[in-house]
Amino acid sequence: MNASFLAQNPMSRRAFAEQLAKASLGVTLLPHLVPAAETAPAVDPKTLPGFGRAKNVIWLQMIGGMSHIDTFDPKTGDSKGARDAIQTKAGYQLGGYLPTLAKDHSDKMAIIRSMTSKTGVHASGQYLMRTGYEQRGTIKHPVLGAWAQEILGKSSKTLPSSVCVNRGPEHGNGFFSAAFSPLPIHDPEAGLQYSQFAAGQEVMTKRLALLNKVDAGFRSKFQDTNLKAYSDFYDDTLKLLSSEDLNAFKLTDEKSDEREKYGMNKFGQGCMLARRLVERGVRFIEVTQGGWDMHNDVDDGMEENGTIIDTAISALLSDLKSRGLLENTMVVLCSEFGRGPKINSRNGRDHHPKVFSTMLAGGPVKGGTIYGSSDKEGSSVADKQTTIQDFHSTVGHAMGMDVNQIVMSPSNRPFTVGDKGEVIKDVLA
Repeated sequence: MNASFLAQNPMSRRAFAEQLAKASLGVTLLPHLVPAAETAPAVDPKTLPGFGRAKNVIWLQMIGGMSHIDTFDPKTGDSKGARDAIQTKAGYQLGGYLPTLAKDHSDKMAIIRSMTSKTGVHASGQYLMRTGYEQRGTIKHPVLGAWAQEILGKSSKTLPSSVCVNRGPEHGNGFFSAAFSPLPIHDPEAGLQYSQFAAGQEVMTKRLALLNKVDAGFRSKFQDTNLKAYSDFYDDTLKLLSSEDLNAFKLTDEKSDEREKYGMNKFGQGCMLARRLVERGVRFIEVTQGGWDMHNDVDDGMEENGTIIDTAISALLSDLKSRGLLENTMVVLCSEFGRGPKINSRNGRDHHPKVFSTMLAGGPVKGGTIYGSSDKEGSSVADKQTTIQDFHSTVGHAMGMDVNQIVMSPSNRPFTVGDKGEVIKDVLA
């Protein structure tokens, strides 16, 4: 061992070891290690509108950059899309591709038309929208479902606290325990891998037994909560495979006409699966829909994708309302950026992070609300500029998290839900 290290006093060596352990394994909530002014918000979050009223969140992520002008912020003049805007009963307009949302659900939605970002690249933009943080090579940031599990605890004894549908878990637990990673469902029709096979539990049990045997020596030598989390994750998987809650993933239990009203596609069936998981106590479910990168023929692309989301989200909101779930469930729709007001030479729209729109519904959301605005072309923010960090802070606040609470990462750096964004109080009741 290096003589200079041995020459240090015992306290210094211990401090070194503690820092090494934190950097390798630990994540800690340590508000007492920073000045009080940094940890205590000026106002108790519980006194602000909407705090903790979203017991569940269904996060609908549009992949590719959804055109705000053709959906939630329609325009006239040269920016106008192929379809005329639709006047809603709530007094605002929606794009012509969303007739059912406009007719039946405008009073449930709050639309933020003043979103802005500096990120116009798909992968980085999707990371930012899912985590609230800009992508860095040195650290991975958690999604909101993982934040909630860290701060609020597990939401179910057997089911995972978060699930992602139609994508893998590449954006998930971040610097938190692996046990906080969302359960991936790549295809809602197929459901959960192994769950539909009689030998599924036996196969999984054998694999976990082998893993436990390989890991046993390491775990016995290094007693650490983060290592234990891996074992807990395996145990939770086995509990799920033997639980009746596993039926939540079986869409075949639904009547065919109920499934058809969501649309027989991966996004529609993903929304139905999200509703079933909310009923069973899963706190955070993300459902993705791709195909929004419409550099070519935006009208054809909107005809297809607009119909898919209009059908699925309308069915989801109606179902949540009729089952008494909407008042405790926040439905979030977002995309990594918008698309430009100018129709290009290929009849498409190009990337446009400068201004775009998001939508909230249910839970504490103040329905029938338009927050912020873009200019008349849909090119820039005209009023109440809103960052992705503000958006994350608002959803996190609605879920019951103090977004000013500091969490120390394994590298001993402070982080908060939404990266110090501001809660948008005007969209919450």
